[in-house]
Amino acid sequence: MRLNSIKLAGFKSFADPTHFQLPGQLVGVVGPNGCGKSNIMDAVRWVLGESKASELRGESMQDVIFSGTTRRKAASRASVELVFDNADHRAGGQWGQYLEIAVKRVLSRDGNSNYYLNNQPVRRRDVQDVFLGTGLGPRAYAIIGQGTISRIIESKPEELRLFLEEAAGVSKYKERRRETASRLADTRDNLTRVEDIRRELAANLERLESQAEVALRYRALHTAGLLKQHQLWFFKRADGESEQARAQLEATKSLNELESRLADLRHAEAALESLRQAHFGAGEQVSQAQGKLYEASAEVGRLEAEIRFVAEGRLRVEQRLVQLQAQADQWAGQRVAAALEGASLAAKALEAQEHAELLAAQLYEQHDQLAGLEEALRQAQARANAQQAEVTLRQQQLQVLAAEQRHVQEQLRLAGARHERLSVDRKALHAPDLARLDRLNLELAQARQSHALAQALVQELTGTVPRLDAARRLEQQTANTESARRADLSARLQALRALQEKVRTDGKLLPWLARHGLDGLPALWSCLQVEPGWENALEAALRERLGAIEISRLDMVRGFVAGSEGGSQAAGPPAKLSFYIRPRTGAPGPSRAVLLQLKPLADLLVPGDAGLSALLGDWLHGCFTAGTLDEALAERERLLPGESIYLMSGHAVTGHSVSFYAPDSEQTGLLARARDIENLEKWLGAQQLTSDQAAAALARAEAQCQEASQRLASAQGQAAQGQSQCHALQVEVLRLAQLAEQARARAERIDADMAEVNAQLTELQERKAAAQNRFEELGTQQADSLERQAQLNGQASHAEQHRTGAREQQRTLERQLQEAQFVLRTLAARADELSRAIAVASQQGASVAADQGHAQDELQRLSNAAAQSGLQAALAHQLAHEAELVARRNQHDGLAQQMRAGDERRLKLELELGPLRQRITEAQLREQAARLGFEQYAQLLADAQADVPAVGESIRAGNVRLAGLQAEIDRIQQGLQALGAVNLAALDELAAARERQQFLGAQSADLNEAMATLENAIRKIDMETRDLLRATFEAVNSHFGRMFPELFGGGNARLVMTGEEILDAGVQVMAQPPGKKNQTIHLLSGGEKALTAIALVFAIFQLNPAPFCLLDEVDAPLDDANTERYAKLVSSMSQQTQFLFISHNKIAMAMAEQLIGVTMQEQGVSRIVAVDMLAALSFAQAA
Repeated sequence: MRLNSIKLAGFKSFADPTHFQLPGQLVGVVGPNGCGKSNIMDAVRWVLGESKASELRGESMQDVIFSGTTRRKAASRASVELVFDNADHRAGGQWGQYLEIAVKRVLSRDGNSNYYLNNQPVRRRDVQDVFLGTGLGPRAYAIIGQGTISRIIESKPEELRLFLEEAAGVSKYKERRRETASRLADTRDNLTRVEDIRRELAANLERLESQAEVALRYRALHTAGLLKQHQLWFFKRADGESEQARAQLEATKSLNELESRLADLRHAEAALESLRQAHFGAGEQVSQAQGKLYEASAEVGRLEAEIRFVAEGRLRVEQRLVQLQAQADQWAGQRVAAALEGASLAAKALEAQEHAELLAAQLYEQHDQLAGLEEALRQAQARANAQQAEVTLRQQQLQVLAAEQRHVQEQLRLAGARHERLSVDRKALHAPDLARLDRLNLELAQARQSHALAQALVQELTGTVPRLDAARRLEQQTANTESARRADLSARLQALRALQEKVRTDGKLLPWLARHGLDGLPALWSCLQVEPGWENALEAALRERLGAIEISRLDMVRGFVAGSEGGSQAAGPPAKLSFYIRPRTGAPGPSRAVLLQLKPLADLLVPGDAGLSALLGDWLHGCFTAGTLDEALAERERLLPGESIYLMSGHAVTGHSVSFYAPDSEQTGLLARARDIENLEKWLGAQQLTSDQAAAALARAEAQCQEASQRLASAQGQAAQGQSQCHALQVEVLRLAQLAEQARARAERIDADMAEVNAQLTELQERKAAAQNRFEELGTQQADSLERQAQLNGQASHAEQHRTGAREQQRTLERQLQEAQFVLRTLAARADELSRAIAVASQQGASVAADQGHAQDELQRLSNAAAQSGLQAALAHQLAHEAELVARRNQHDGLAQQMRAGDERRLKLELELGPLRQRITEAQLREQAARLGFEQYAQLLADAQADVPAVGESIRAGNVRLAGLQAEIDRIQQGLQALGAVNLAALDELAAARERQQFLGAQSADLNEAMATLENAIRKIDMETRDLLRATFEAVNSHFGRMFPELFGGGNARLVMTGEEILDAGVQVMAQPPGKKNQTIHLLSGGEKALTAIALVFAIFQLNPAPFCLLDEVDAPLDDANTERYAKLVSSMSQQTQFLFISHNKIAMAMAEQLIGVTMQEQGVSRIVAVDMLAALSFAQAA
């Protein structure tokens, strides 16, 4: 196996696609520094699977992509392809059958890295598997880069052992052992899960056994209850059939009785009509009799009036005899009054006559109207009765249809419930298939990979979270400290401000200032700034003038002072107070400070307003400062009167006195506090900024800590979830196969039942739709009938009201006519009486005037004997007419009583018709209900697929009675309820669980056997690896001991094991060049270390020669003599191994069969120039 060619594109400095052949065994790569020679070595290392950017001299894997130059833009991808000749089939795995193997790797800017073997996408591991045991790989001993020689010889014993393992081909065994150990761990995990499942299954078996026993009892009770239920339905069906017959018989009887009562009603109505005609005739006779009575009564009245007139006449004659003259006038008056009354009576009689005629005409019309109303009433009642019969019939039909709809609806509900249960059962079935099993296996592998990644992330974050939490606590302490400092400064500032405000507002002056409108003006101290430390000196010099208030004119103080008694004294503020105005600035006078060599106190004020400075210069004139009391005392004798020297503490020295300052008023400390307030405000602003920065840092630390904690919790949750998911997937894979057959059988049963239920639902839906349509049609007709019945009942009631009103009106008219006739006769009799009275009055008046002597004769002529005899006859005639009227009225009342009795009988018959119709309806409804009950229980027996003759036979054989049957069913139901929730599938589940237990037992045995097999395989691999490593170590040690003197020209070297167990022991190099007795190789020079490492690598090559070897400036630290020995050794080894080396040494270049020149004519872009040395030599010789 050898390297034929290398193809590069976009890799590091090789921007253009570059392809160069490697036909020889010794290929040298030459070129100036920085031209990209080592990039070829990096390309080979990268395509063989190197994933660490630092090994490729970069910071990230993106650095291998050409990054561009000033003339070229950056490449979007990098690709490297190695083409190997595999004629000896040395490559392992499935790719060993190919004569040529092309390994390619492509990396794009988006981070996608792809591997290809013979243009087929593969994994990185597949590429590494091809070269297992060949000495090739990203970290193999066959690729020796710059600095690798020194790293090899200075490697730790454990790291050096890796080279020995690669030379021994142990990497294959290690990979097999790793895979075997992984399978063993998986097998142990599977065994653990299987044992867990078996323990759970054992517990489930105990539970299922108890549930199966309960299920058996349930099935027995359910079977007995089902038989009892069938017997009860059989009884109910028989009862329904007998009840239907009884109801039909009762309905027939009630219908016959209804027809008989209807005939009686027709007879009663005919008799009532005859009575109405007789009653009307009797009323006419009563009217006639009453007229005759009125005439007889009028005659009696007339005779009685005549008798009274004769008597009165006789009395008048007798009186006239006594008082003729007086009576003559009286008779004349009576004659006039009678004439007037007669005229009035004539008018009333005419009116009464017209009224009587009108009433007679109205009575005749009312009689004709009453007859018509009677006929209309009879017709309306007939129509209403017919409509009532139609409504009753439709109501019966609606009730029958409603009962049928309820029956169909109940059947639909039962069928729908059954269909829903079957649908739920059908949906609950999920038969697993092979595709899902494959998906589950793939998901299981992915879940294991995700679980491993989550575990790694948990381990990483487990160390990150405490570090971030410690940083957060540190930031918390810093934030708390800064916050405490800020709070302290704020508290001090608030306290000073409060004290300053208290000093300003306390005392007796504030009310006085407020009263005069001066409370808003600033005091002098608020406008002053003095050098730090001299506040007490300034306060001692100014004293109460610190609180002075500026006004515009000094004569304004007259308005602030009120005159006292008598105006001789002036009253001012309640405390010391000064006012000032700003003086004009002028040139300062000659200063004595120069003479005294002292600094005036006014010079310590911070320059500000010119007018204020002039005022203070005036007030502080003669005030000087001294640093110490000794200095002040020394200058004391030179002071003029009125001059003083002030110390920083406020003490004052004059020419003849020393005054010590002490706080003695409310103004003390104002300036110092003002300075402190100003300083605190500055410090507080700076501290606020520091606190905000600390709080922001704390917030960032807390956010980072919280984010890491959340990521850790999420990773832990994902790890736990991944483990649970793996376990669940494994259990699911075992369960799916067992459920498939059960689900299939159950699905077939459910499909058959659902087809049956669907057919039943279709039939019931059609029946329901037909019944609903008929019900709606009858409902519409019934609504129309009810509306028509209401109209007809209204019409009949209206006709009844009209007839009753007409009857009442007729009776009223009859009474009014009789009364009018009586009044008319009375008026006629009274008119006759008045006429006679007028005649008598006239005669009597004449008689009185002519002759009183004839009065006796006249008394004789006025005899009442004839009137008395006529009165007796008239009274007898009146009594006869009264008796006739009473008889006629009795006859009329009797007929009315008979008519009322007939009407009551008719109403009674009509009322009796309602209960009969109701009984017929109820009997029909009972018959319908009984028929529906019969059909319902027959349908229930049919749905239950009960053998009806067998059920009847069991009833007869067991002498079953209906009375105790329901109690038996209730007892069985109570027994079923006492069993509680019953798992009816427990028997099937128990059988399945036992079958699964056997399957898991066999699986457990298989897993134990597999574990034993895997453990034996691991022991065998360890034994073979141990033997192979020991033999390799001895062989490499022998070759190393032989080749070391060849390279050094003497000396000795060996390999030493650092442990007892060769599988875990490290390898240490012991080398002593000629003439040296060093104990470690660290004492060797750089060249000696390089030669020692070369000897070790070549010793490994002697045992397991790699297909090719890459040497990157390995000869750099060697001198010419050592380089010649190195070149001879490489040339001798090139018979078995292909060498691709980079060198700047001419001796090393001379041994190459082919030279590849790397140039960089274009800055940043490498190009290849290849020269075949043999062909060049032949060309030179030919020339």
